[in-house]
Amino acid sequence: MKNIYFLAALFFLNSIFAQNKEESNQKLITNTLNGYIEGSSYNNRELIKSAFVSDATLYLTTRSGFQKLTVDQYTNFFSPERKGKFNGRIGKVLDVTIFEDIAQAKVEIFFSKSKIVYIDLFLLKQTPNGWKIISKTATRLKESPKKEKVLFIVSNAHFYGNTELRTGNSFSEIVNAYDVFTKNGYEVNFVSPKGGAIPLAYINTSDELSKKYVYTADFMNKLKTTLTPSQINTSEYKAVQYIGGGSVMFDVPQNKEIANIVMEIYEKHNGIISSVCHGTAGIVNLKTSNGEYLVKNKRVNGYPDDYERKDRPYFKTFPFLIKKTIEERGGVFKFSKPNTPHVEVDGRLITGQNYKSSKPVSEKIISLLSENIK
Repeated sequence: MKNIYFLAALFFLNSIFAQNKEESNQKLITNTLNGYIEGSSYNNRELIKSAFVSDATLYLTTRSGFQKLTVDQYTNFFSPERKGKFNGRIGKVLDVTIFEDIAQAKVEIFFSKSKIVYIDLFLLKQTPNGWKIISKTATRLKESPKKEKVLFIVSNAHFYGNTELRTGNSFSEIVNAYDVFTKNGYEVNFVSPKGGAIPLAYINTSDELSKKYVYTADFMNKLKTTLTPSQINTSEYKAVQYIGGGSVMFDVPQNKEIANIVMEIYEKHNGIISSVCHGTAGIVNLKTSNGEYLVKNKRVNGYPDDYERKDRPYFKTFPFLIKKTIEERGGVFKFSKPNTPHVEVDGRLITGQNYKSSKPVSEKIISLLSENIK
C-alpha cells in the first residue's frame, strides 16, 4: 500500500513539474516572439535578429514574388534611420504549441495605416541560447477582419488642479478593461482632450496583468499617442469608457468636444456609455438632445464622496464631488463597501465603483452589445 501511495505522489509531482516546465517554455517562447514583434514595429534590426538563429530561413512573398530569405535580407526591409520610431505594425501572439524542444507559433501583424492583416507562422527550436526562430512564413488575409471598436476616454492632467501634487490615469483600470475587450476581438482606441502622451498612476508590476502590458510596446505606444477629439469618427465606435484616476476630474468633464463625441455615439449610433471609479466624473455634465442631464433618473455608480480622504490636500483641489453632483442632477447614486466591485446597469449606461469593477463593467458592455440592445 505504501508503494502505491509513493507512486501516486511521484506521479503527481512529475505532473506538476511537467506543467510548470511547459508554462515556463510558453513564457520564454512568447518573450522571443514579442522581441521579434517589438523589433519589427520599431525598425530595430538588432532586436529582430536576436529572435532568430543566425542561419534561419524565411519564406515570404514580396513585390519580387516568392522568395527564400536570410535573416539579414529580411531585416534590410527595416530602415536603420527610423530605428526606435513606430512604423504602424501592431503584433499579437495568437497561439503557441510546444513539442518537447520544438514549437510552432502563430502571430497576427496588423498594419494600422493600411488596415492590412498578415498571419506569421514560426517554427522555433530550443537552443543553448534559448528559444529561437528557425523558420518563418507569412500570408496576407484576403479580407482584413473588421473589429468593432471601443473608445477609452483618458486625461492629460498631470497634477491635482493648480498644485504640484501629481496625479494620472489609473493604469490598473485601463489594463483590466483593455484586456477584456481585446481578448473578445474588439479594437480599443484612446482619446484625450489634447491627444498625445498621458500621465499614468497606480502601476503595480507585481500584478501579472499590469506587468504584461507595461512591457508591451504597441500597447504603451497607444498611451503615448492618444487621439485628439478631432480625429474621432463617432460612427466607428460601439461604446465609450471613461477611465478613472485623479486626472479625469480636471480636464475631461468640461471638455465639450469629448462630450459631443460621447453623446453622438450614444444617441446617433445607439452606443453604450460607461465609466469606472473617478471616471464617472466624466459623465456628470453630459446632456441628451432634449437638454436633460444624462444621469437624470438613472442608477449611477462611481467612486463615492464618502470614501474620499477629506483631510488630504488632494481633496481640496476637486472642482466638484461626483456623488453629490450626480444626485443634484437627478441621478440615483449607488455604491458598496470599499474595495469591492460594484456595477450599475441602467439601459445603455454602465458604471463601476473602482478598479475591481473595470473587468465586470467591460464584460457587461460586451454582453449588451452581443444582445444588440436598442
